[in-house]
Amino acid sequence: MIRQRLEPGKARFLMVDIQAKLLPLISNTDEVLKNSVRLLKLASVLDIQVDYTEQNPKGLGGTAPELLQEMPQRNSLFEKVHFCCGAEPGFDRLIGKVHGEVIVIWGIEAHICLLGTVMDLIERGHPVIVAADASGSRNKNSADLAFDAMRDWGALVLPTETIVYHLLARSGTDDFKKMLPLFK
Repeated sequence: MIRQRLEPGKARFLMVDIQAKLLPLISNTDEVLKNSVRLLKLASVLDIQVDYTEQNPKGLGGTAPELLQEMPQRNSLFEKVHFCCGAEPGFDRLIGKVHGEVIVIWGIEAHICLLGTVMDLIERGHPVIVAADASGSRNKNSADLAFDAMRDWGALVLPTETIVYHLLARSGTDDFKKMLPLFK
C-alpha cells in the first residue's frame, strides 16, 4: 500500500464515465451528482487538474451537462472503449504526468470501470483515494463490493467531505468560504 497524505498542491482528480445516459441508472444518482459537483468546484477553487473519461461516447453520449458546466479550466477529456482506463491506448500519456500527486478518483460504474481503473493505477504505483459517495453502480451492493475490493488493493476510500476538507486544510480562508455553502 502506498501511503501519501492528501495535501493542497499534491492532488489530481480523475472523474470516470459520469455520462448523461448512464447517470440516471445509478442507484444513488442524486448523491453522485451532488458530490461530483463539490469535487469539481473544489478543483476550480484550488486549481486542481481534472482528467475525465467518457466510455464509448458515440454510443453513450457525453458527460452529464450539470458536470460539464462545473468543469474547471484545467481539465482534459479522455475517450475510451475499454472498461479499465489503463487498458486504453494513450492513458499512460495522460496519467503518466502524475509525479508525487495523489489521484482522487470517482465515477460510475464503481464495480466495472472505476474498480478496474483503481486497480490499474495502484499497480502502476500511484497513490489513490476514491470518493465513494461521488461514485456508484446500478446496484448498490455491486458498488459496496467494489469499494471493499478497492480497499483491499490499497486505495483509501473516503467520503467527498473528507477529501474536500483535507485539501482545504484550514478554515477561515477565502477558499474555505467559497466551498462552505456546498456543505450547509
